Amino acid sequence: MLRTLSLTAVLALGAALAVVSGAQQPTTFKGGTRTVAVYTTVTDPTGRLVPDLDRDAFEVHNNGKRQDISVFANDIQPITVVLMLDRSGSMQKNFGLVAKAAEMFVGDLQPADKARIGSFSNRIQVDPRDFTSDHGELIGILRTELQEAGPTPLWNAVNVGITALLHQQGRRVVLVFTDGVDRPMNFSNNNSSLKDVMKRAEQEDVMVYAIGLAGQQFGGGRRGGGGGYGRGGGGFGRGGSGRGGRGGGYGGGRGSYDEKPDDGLPKIAAETGGGYFELTSTDDLSTTFKRVADELHHQYVLGFTPVALDGKTHKLEVRVKGGNTARARKSYLASAER
Repeated sequence: MLRTLSLTAVLALGAALAVVSGAQQPTTFKGGTRTVAVYTTVTDPTGRLVPDLDRDAFEVHNNGKRQDISVFANDIQPITVVLMLDRSGSMQKNFGLVAKAAEMFVGDLQPADKARIGSFSNRIQVDPRDFTSDHGELIGILRTELQEAGPTPLWNAVNVGITALLHQQGRRVVLVFTDGVDRPMNFSNNNSSLKDVMKRAEQEDVMVYAIGLAGQQFGGGRRGGGGGYGRGGGGFGRGGSGRGGRGGGYGGGRGSYDEKPDDGLPKIAAETGGGYFELTSTDDLSTTFKRVADELHHQYVLGFTPVALDGKTHKLEVRVKGGNTARARKSYLASAER
């Protein structure tokens, strides 16, 4: 594999890779000039990851204008991740399966990676207090600290995940798992919306990955579910899009109804450069969590220096040669460093 710029060299560029200096700052490579980092996943037409391209295979466009790629790396880069797990009533019988799949994700984290484990239900909690690379501690949380069943404050939870990442350096990721739509614990005006969370993820340069479990709901629990993958943001299988009926809310609905995970999940994943995987069977949970870890460890780092820091949101587009598909965030905030 070509190592055009090693991790050590990237870190040496201005003393830190992707340091975030405060709120509303995109990831930057600090040096004499401001450099915007664009983390990019590349897949071939079959959905397989393509990890061994060189700099010349890429083009980065800023508001439609091609940029010179001043920083390039294709080796494994550290990640800081908040794993947010849905503990809604409809997921109750699958709690153990989801926790085991999340353990697989933790087991695939590299020594330089850091994580915290979150769950959302009657409240939103994130453990431990600080990010850690200790797999044993993280697995212990998955086995003993997750909440009991409750409602589904999905966007509140993603927002809390973004907040937890604010003072972390480098590539910052929220990985959220859910089987339903956003149904917060209350209906006050204090709840976060998809629009709110997408805007904040853009401003803070946080990448969102999402795994959705679709199937038939009956009252507060899941009943059945087909086999195989559904719609895959990173190339897993095929499936439909959209969302089924919302049903009767947490815990007390009567009768069965088909429900897809919140249709905001693929939107926020696409906007932030993450991936979305929609499943129709719990059989695929562990494989999909491992897929996310694999993607995160095989992303490219593309950096460019913008001509102007005008405080506005700029559109980003990454193009790649050879019939492959590039997935990266679609915008950045061109603000000066504080």
